[in-house]
This record gives sequence, C-alpha cells and structure tokens, in this order.
Amino acid sequence: MGQDVTVLPTEGAREGLRTATTAETSGRLGRWPGLDVARGVVVGGLIPFHAALVFDATDDFYVKSDRTVDLTPFAAPVVVAAMPLLFLVAGIGARYAWRARSAGAYLRRRVRRLLVPLVAGTVLLVPLPVWLRLRADPDYTEAYLDFWPRFLRVRWSWSDFPFVVQPAAGGRGFETGHLWFLYLLLLYSLAVVPLLIWLGSSRGDRVVRLLAAGAERRGVVLLPAVLFGAVAAGLGLDQGIAAGNALGYLLFFAAGVVLASDVRFPAVLRCNAGLAGAVAIALLAVAGAALVGGDGDPLLDRDPVDLVGRAAFGAAGWCAVVSIVGWLARLRPSSGRAAGDRSPGRRVGRYVVPAVLAWYVLHQPIVVGVAYLVVGSTLHPVLEYLLICVASALGTLVAYDLLVRRTALTRALFAGT
Repeated sequence: MGQDVTVLPTEGAREGLRTATTAETSGRLGRWPGLDVARGVVVGGLIPFHAALVFDATDDFYVKSDRTVDLTPFAAPVVVAAMPLLFLVAGIGARYAWRARSAGAYLRRRVRRLLVPLVAGTVLLVPLPVWLRLRADPDYTEAYLDFWPRFLRVRWSWSDFPFVVQPAAGGRGFETGHLWFLYLLLLYSLAVVPLLIWLGSSRGDRVVRLLAAGAERRGVVLLPAVLFGAVAAGLGLDQGIAAGNALGYLLFFAAGVVLASDVRFPAVLRCNAGLAGAVAIALLAVAGAALVGGDGDPLLDRDPVDLVGRAAFGAAGWCAVVSIVGWLARLRPSSGRAAGDRSPGRRVGRYVVPAVLAWYVLHQPIVVGVAYLVVGSTLHPVLEYLLICVASALGTLVAYDLLVRRTALTRALFAGT
C-alpha cells in the first residue's frame, strides 16, 4: 500500500518501515525494540500467575487448594498492565501487518493466525480444565469422552456480546477459557480496519502528525489515562478477562495502531517512561485503597468509592503500559542487517518469537492438569506452588517442541503459522 509510505517520510523512517515489513514477515515487531521480549515475558509469566490462582481465596480457578490466601495485593500490579500490554503490542503488530500487505492479505492472515488456534484450542484443549473442575465434586462421575460432546453444544446469544457463543440447553459449561484473549484479538483486528484505512489517508496522516507533535510535550501522552479510567469506572471490570473490559482492551489495541503510525511516538514514550511509572504506582495505590477490603463487588458496584477505585485502576493501566513500552524503547533497536547473526541470543529469539502464541494456547490446560495432580499432597503449599510452576513450564515447552512445532498441521492449529 504505497499510501502508507507517505506516513514515514524521512530516510530513517523509510528504513524503519523496511525493517517493520521484514519483521512482520518473520513474526517480529521490528523497530520497536523489546516488544517481543515483553510479549514473551508476559505469556511466560502467565504460568506462575495462573498457578498462584490455585491458592488464591478470591478467585474461582479450575483447581483449588483448601489452603488459600488473598493474593489480590500481589496480583493487582501484574493484572493492571499484563493484558493491556499484550493488546497494545498486538495493535502495533497489526499496523505493521497492514503496511506490509494488501487489505485482503491482512484479513486472511489475521483469520488464519487467530481464528484457527482459537477454534482448535477451544475444541481440543479448553474442555479439559472445565472437566477437571467438575471432577472436584465426588458425585461427578461422567467420563471425559461423554463430557466433551456436551461441552461443545452451544447457542448464539447476542445479548452477551462480545462473547456471543454460550452453552446450549443440555450442554455442559461451554466457555472459551483462557482463549478469550485470542477471541477479542480477532474481533479487534477486524474492528480496526476502518481506522487502518483512515490512517493511510492524507487526513489521517495529518491528524497523526498533529497528535505526535502534541505528544512531544512532557506528560501529554498520559492524558488518555482519563479515558481509560472513565471506561473502567463506567463499564466495570470483568474478573473473567483479567480484570479488564472489552472496550478498554479495544482502546489499548487501537492505541497500538496509532502509536505505530509515526516514528516520533517511540521517543515520546521513552521521554515519559519514568513519569508514567511514577503516576502508575500512585494511581495503583489509590485503586488498592479504594477497592481492597470493601464489601460487595468492587469490580461492578457503583458506589463512589468503587467508582474512584476503578477509575484509578483503569488510568494506572495506561500509565503502566506507557512506562513499560517507554523503557523498552530505550533498548537498541534490532537492525535488518543483523538477520544473519548466529549469536545465542538471536537463536533463542528466533525460537521464542514464533512459539509465543502456541505457549499461550497450551499453557493453561497444562497448569490445570498439573495442579489437579499436585494439590492435596502432603507438601507445604509453597512447595506445591513451585512444583506446579516448574512442571507446567516444562510441560508447555515440551508440548510445543514435540507436538506443535515439528509439523505444518500442528503449527497451523496451535501457533497460527
């Protein structure tokens, strides 16, 4: 799409576009240094995070220990930024993909990369954790092969949008499980097409240039935090999607698209990284004081204290993501000339980058399966937790390496490649 090139007029910017185009082809995010690292760290960190939910008194995880504590103060700093960061990084990748391909090719790749693993994972992997949850009831004796087809009995329910697929009458607890992320990512990739088209127009180009120029003033890039706070306060937060909401995540995705549209934005985030981090910590402290320890449901209740707490939490999410991406932007960007580099770090990167999506798809059923076998032992809960983490991490790595990456069919089903 030649019109996209005009968005990046300088020689350095054109080099950035060439790097981004090559990077998208290889699954990397090119001239935004560190984003692949961030994505890998977040997805890898989901294993210890979900393992901790086994011992969290406030969460209804698939497998629960009878020895639990309230882990909310430890989980909140992770939750506030982890999934928003993934959506923003995905938005950056979507912008690069749109530039590198035709509109039709972009749509076909999004569907292949997201819809196929979503369907395969929902049919083949998600039923296991649901069945293991049911097995916690001593009176439940249904065999897995009897449960599985009943799990897949679904109906359309537009009143539950965006999660329109719901269990049918006579079904058995259908859910998308942890794959809600892929489902929303697919919807957002399609929903932002008008934005992508507009950004490629002369008017969109001018608006982005004005935004980038205005954002060069210190602190201006933090102003969207007001919008994110309002969305969190007004619409509430859903524990089932990592204490976020669908509109808020869409805004993070769209923000990534916009941030990838002008070469000045990485420098803007770099300059504001420290300030954004300090504001995020302060807002998170306000959110904690307002939301933790109260009565009722702080994620949905509309009393003033909960509204303020959710607003602070939503605003903290934007500031935290700006800080993280800004600090990562201080790393040296990778160069296209380094493609032949055979250093250990680059070899690890070439292995990890295409594996991240498959790790995400595979990890939760493995965590639940390991926890089902470990919980209830005579080990101390801390040792149980560490055992679940280590065994789940190894299981995910082995499952990816032996069962996914070695054939084209399994890579298509679980890695979207």
